[in-house]
Amino acid sequence: MSADLSFGSVPPYYREVYEILCPHGEQVNEDLFVQLLLKSNLPRQTISQIWDIVDNKQGSVSRTGLYKALALTALAQQGKSVNEKLLETFSGQELPKPSLGDLGDLRATSVKMRRSKTPTVLGFTFRELCELDTVKVELVPEKKGLILKHVEYEVTSQNCKATVLRRYNDFVSFYELLMTRFPYRMIPSLPPKKMMGASREFIEQRRKSLRRFLNLIARHPQIYDDKLVLFFFTFNGSDMQHKIKEAFRGIPDEFMTSNLASQAKDLVPMDTQIQLGNSKEHIRILSNSVSKLKDIAERMVMRATSYACDMLQFGQELSSLSNDSTSVTTWATGSNDSWESLKKGFKHLSVEYASLGDKASQEAADEAERVVEKLALFQDLLLSYKELCERHEKGVLHDHQRAIQKMGQYKKKKMSATVGTSEVGAVEQLEQKILQQESQIANMENRNYYSLHCLQMETQLIYANVEILYDVLGAMAETQAKSHTELSRVWNEIRPIIENVIGKEISSRTSPVGTPLNNNHAGITL
Repeated sequence: MSADLSFGSVPPYYREVYEILCPHGEQVNEDLFVQLLLKSNLPRQTISQIWDIVDNKQGSVSRTGLYKALALTALAQQGKSVNEKLLETFSGQELPKPSLGDLGDLRATSVKMRRSKTPTVLGFTFRELCELDTVKVELVPEKKGLILKHVEYEVTSQNCKATVLRRYNDFVSFYELLMTRFPYRMIPSLPPKKMMGASREFIEQRRKSLRRFLNLIARHPQIYDDKLVLFFFTFNGSDMQHKIKEAFRGIPDEFMTSNLASQAKDLVPMDTQIQLGNSKEHIRILSNSVSKLKDIAERMVMRATSYACDMLQFGQELSSLSNDSTSVTTWATGSNDSWESLKKGFKHLSVEYASLGDKASQEAADEAERVVEKLALFQDLLLSYKELCERHEKGVLHDHQRAIQKMGQYKKKKMSATVGTSEVGAVEQLEQKILQQESQIANMENRNYYSLHCLQMETQLIYANVEILYDVLGAMAETQAKSHTELSRVWNEIRPIIENVIGKEISSRTSPVGTPLNNNHAGITL
C-alpha cells in the first residue's frame, strides 16, 4: 500500500473508485461525487459536511480529496461524527472502506456524464457499442393464422431481458415510428416483404436481415434506450403493430426533445461541409470494398457447401458400391480378387468421406454466420449512412433553402405593395407573413445545424464500427484454420485405410498398359 495520504495508507478499493470516476486522471466532478456518496445512504446533511471538507472551491474534488471523502464516509457509516481530525488516528494504518454497494451503475453514470461534457465526440468504442445489447431473432416453427398463415419471429433482447413474438408488419410499424422519432440518425432499411409463396431460403434471409436491423438499432447510443425501442422489445400483448402506433402517435422527433437543439449552431464547426464531403467520399469507397469482400465471403461459403455436397455424394457412391450384390464370378475376374477387397474398403471409406462432408458443412455454416453476416451488418450500416445523407440534402437542407426563397418572394411583394397604391391592410398582411416566415427560417436553420451535428456523430459511429472488419479477419482466419486442420486430419486417417484396401502388393501391380502402378504417376506417358 502506498501512502498517498499523510494520515494513513490507501486501500485498493479507493483506487478502484477513483479509476471508475476518473479513468483519465482528471478531477472528480461535483455531480458525480454526490452520486457516489448517495450510494452510502447517509443523510444529505452529512454528505454536505463531507463535501465542505474536501471541496477545492472549483466545483470538483482532487484524488486526495476523494480519498478523504471515502474515509470520512466509512467513519460516518460507523456512527462517528464527520471530522477530518479523526483521520489522523489512522497514521500508518489502512483507511476504512465505506459501503457503497454495486459500483456498476456508478461506472455507467460516470461514462454518461463524461460524454455529456463533449457532445461533439461519440465517446464509444466498438466493444462498448456491442455491450449495449445483443438481439436474437429466431423463427417460430409453427405458422399461425386460419386462412392466410404468416411467419412469426421470437425476438430476445439481452439488455431488456425480454423475449417477445413479432410479425413482419410489427417491424414495419416500428420502422415508420423510428423514422419519425429519429429523422437525423441512421435507421437501416427493412428487408422486402413477399406476399405469397415465400421460400424457406427467402424466409431465412429475411430473418437474418431483421436480426441485423434490430442489432443496429439496439447498439445505437442515441436510440437504444428510447421508450419506443424499449416498448418494441418488451410489449407482450396482441396486435402489436396497432398498439405501438397508438402508444406513440404524435411522438415528437429528436430535435424537439434534445437538450442540444438550442445550441446546435455552436456544435457545428466552420469546416463541417468540407469535412462531411471528405468523409462521405471515404465511406463510399469503404462501402464499395465491403460489398466486394462480402461477395467473396459468400463465394467461399458456396465453395465450402459445394465441397461438402461432393464429399457426401462421393461417400454415398462408395457405400453404394460396397453394398452391390451383383454376382461376380471367376469367369469375369479370373485370379484377380481386387474387387472383393475394394468393396470392403469402400464401406469404411464411405464413413470417412461423410465426415469430410460434415466438416466442410460446418465450415460453410461458420463462415456464413461469423464472416458474411458481420460484413452484411456493416454493409447495412454503411447503406443507412448514405440514405441519411440523402435525407439531409433532400429534406432539412432543401426545406431551409425553399423557405429562404419564399421569404424573398414575400419581401418583393411587400416592396411592390409599399411603392404602389395598395391598401395598408395588404402591406400589414405581408409584414405578418414575413415575420412568420422569419420564425420558420430560424427554426429550419436550427434544424439544419442540428442535422449537421447528428451527421458528424453518425460519421463517428461509422468509424467506431470499422472494427467489425478486425472481427471479420479474425473469424475468417480461425474458421479456415480450424476447418483445414480437421479436414487434414480426416484425409490423413483415410490414407492408411486406402493403403490397406488391397495391401502393399498394390505397388507392384501392373496396369493394363504395362506400366507399374504406384502412388506417383508423374512423368507417365500413355
